Amino acid sequence: MSMTITPIQPESATGAAAELLDQVQKGLGRVPNMAKAMANSPALLKSYLALSGAVGSGSLPAAVRERLAIATAQLNGCEYCLSAHTYTAATSAKVDAAELDAARRGESADPHIAALLRFSNAVAENAGDVSAATVGEARTAGVTDNEIGEVVANLALNTLTNYFNILAGVENDWPVTEL
Repeated sequence: MSMTITPIQPESATGAAAELLDQVQKGLGRVPNMAKAMANSPALLKSYLALSGAVGSGSLPAAVRERLAIATAQLNGCEYCLSAHTYTAATSAKVDAAELDAARRGESADPHIAALLRFSNAVAENAGDVSAATVGEARTAGVTDNEIGEVVANLALNTLTNYFNILAGVENDWPVTEL
């Protein structure tokens, strides 16, 4: 798919788009293509940054959030996000290759993380309408109400970026992880 939304280059951005892209640069040390494309709608980029910051301040560790993002990207067919989160999980969150591969299938060797991944995928696959048995399975694995809420917040963030990147045809600027 070719790009349907032209990225805004930080050096030519003005107004709110320029301010937001500067915020991304300061936070990440670079401005990924997704942020450049999102900058066409400062409300979108601002929303993404706010939600990303909120879920990042939650109780789920980065290594779990990255695995949730990988599972959702695989489920939604977003190679951009699959690549970005596989790279980030490996380099920043120090998730090993076996766990990265397992996350793509919604699995983990850690029973609690596996329950979170299965629950997230069930919510995504059923538009939130999961069975009492699905919730019970998560609870049996120790998943708390707080974690259920955070899974939904992460799912919202990941679905937002997956859908946007697919729709916009954002050029992958991460080491590619093929779907």
